Amino acid sequence: MSQSLDRGLRLLGVLARRASTLDELAAELGVHKTTVLRLLRTLESQHFVHRQGIRHYRLGSAVFDLSHRALEDRDVRRSAAAALADLNARTGHTVHLATYEDGEVVYVDKYEGRHSVRMYSRIGLRAPLHCTAVGKVLVAALDPPRRAEVAASLEYPRLTENTLSGPDDYLAELRRVAAQGYAVDNAEHEDFIHCVAAPVRGPGGVVLAAVSLSVPRVLLDFDGLLALLPDLRAAAREASVHSGWIDEGLGTVHEQGRDQHR
Repeated sequence: MSQSLDRGLRLLGVLARRASTLDELAAELGVHKTTVLRLLRTLESQHFVHRQGIRHYRLGSAVFDLSHRALEDRDVRRSAAAALADLNARTGHTVHLATYEDGEVVYVDKYEGRHSVRMYSRIGLRAPLHCTAVGKVLVAALDPPRRAEVAASLEYPRLTENTLSGPDDYLAELRRVAAQGYAVDNAEHEDFIHCVAAPVRGPGGVVLAAVSLSVPRVLLDFDGLLALLPDLRAAAREASVHSGWIDEGLGTVHEQGRDQHR
């Protein structure tokens, strides 16, 4: 990658976190202000950067336009939209749609719940594979050798007391997910939130994405979360059909799977 391109992308990454001055950007990149100013002027001319007032720079409209186009180009997001919106309306809880990309979960759509508790997630944000329900669904869909590769590549940061701590536990969890057709995050990513997720399939049954329901624990206990599985699986089935999957049934909820997570 050319040095200018690398610096330009790093600059956009800084501005994605916060509006910054020329001095702050130069310090972040470790280069002279004239170099940063040259990059800013080029990016500003293409609307990737916008000058706010006299001193500050922030992301420009072109970034958001590209993001919108990229998300709209993901067919599964478009085809699953009606099913996800209906699931959100019926349950009142937050619904996520996520895909697997470069060893991480990427949230490609989100429908906010009606309750006052807000989650950190947002469209475009990346999340860990080992402690999210959507991540487990997406990795469980891989063939066993590839699952083992992914499991061995993860670092397993301990985010809550329930977070899985290593590849052996993770692979055992993935086998359960593959067998029962859904996954849970039992306060493993955030200690005040738990989630349940199911696969969205495309032609040939290939898993394209995962859809989840996320609920604050103060509003619903774990058994209450599992009681939402029929709604979730029906929405995943509908989204799958609209994504090109021929409905042969997503299976039934295994009571043994419910017991294993208690």
